Amino acid sequence: MKNVVLSAYLKLACIIIILIGGGYLVILGKEILMPLSFAFLLSLLLLPFSNFMENKLHFSRLLAAVISVLFLLLSVSLIFYALGSQIANLGNEWPLLKMQLTSLFNDTQHWLSNTFHLNLQKQTEYLNKSTQSVISSGGSIIEKTVLSISSIVLILVFIIIYTLFILIYRRHWMRFVVAAFTEKHKEVIYDISEHIKNIIRKYIAGLFFEMAILVAVSCLVFWILGIKYVFLLGLIVGVFNLIPYVGIFTALAISTAITFATVDASHALYVAITIVSIHLIDSNFLMPKIVGSQVKINPFMVILGVVAGELLWGIPGMFLSIPYLAIAKVIFDRIKNLQSLGILLGDEEKPPKNLRLKNKKTTEATKL
Repeated sequence: MKNVVLSAYLKLACIIIILIGGGYLVILGKEILMPLSFAFLLSLLLLPFSNFMENKLHFSRLLAAVISVLFLLLSVSLIFYALGSQIANLGNEWPLLKMQLTSLFNDTQHWLSNTFHLNLQKQTEYLNKSTQSVISSGGSIIEKTVLSISSIVLILVFIIIYTLFILIYRRHWMRFVVAAFTEKHKEVIYDISEHIKNIIRKYIAGLFFEMAILVAVSCLVFWILGIKYVFLLGLIVGVFNLIPYVGIFTALAISTAITFATVDASHALYVAITIVSIHLIDSNFLMPKIVGSQVKINPFMVILGVVAGELLWGIPGMFLSIPYLAIAKVIFDRIKNLQSLGILLGDEEKPPKNLRLKNKKTTEATKL
């Protein structure tokens, strides 16, 4: 049977069709694929812990998987408990927050009046109309908020369930993948599987380690500056830093707003300068050393991936974009016909080894 060789234009057309069709299916299957994607990454992170209990402590696979997931839940619960206590304390600052907002509102009104010659009475009438429209639609806003919270809780429950079952049946899934291809591809499949496990595990662990460093440094600097709710602000800086390029602006806006409401404008400026400085240090030193060494993806493709993730799945898609780009690069680098896509995603100056050998042979043939 002859191998069919496609022209470059036909290959490009096939890639575009696959991307469009795949993106449409990803959007349609968001409710299933999004928690499954998070669960896959979490299972890779918990896999060493589960293997340790199975091999060293001689636990059954079911018991090891359950303990691993419970350990994850306990860790996340402690973080949310600490965050919730800080937010509850922030609620006690409501009188001060109200006073600060009232002062800011009055100053803004006078500035608009002096700069744009807008009458104070007209401003008040416009605000009253806006307030009435918000109040009239308050029921629908509350309904949407309740539905959003319910859907988030449901997604988290499915993520935990999927993570548990992936850990339990991981060898079953691997046998299925191997059986889906011919025997000659078996070695490549195991190679891809090992590299994906190592890279994603190190990447996620590196992200958590980097987040811990940022939270600790932010809390220390905020405490020295005399800022209130240092742990809350430090956690905001660390968590939102996980979103590439966009998270820093969100953390900056939230942190400065909280500081302005609870302290004053000068301390809010100090917080803004601190967050920008920490981000510059992180992006130029910490990220390349801790995380960047595990995922060799060029910044342009990272930005495209983050934007595409946001368009497909919103904020969760932004979180998932980089690890799944790394998975795609591992697959592309180890499949001969897809190595050009691996070069497109990669940040290395040298192409993959197999492609270098192919280019070397081509060069020698042209010399002859």
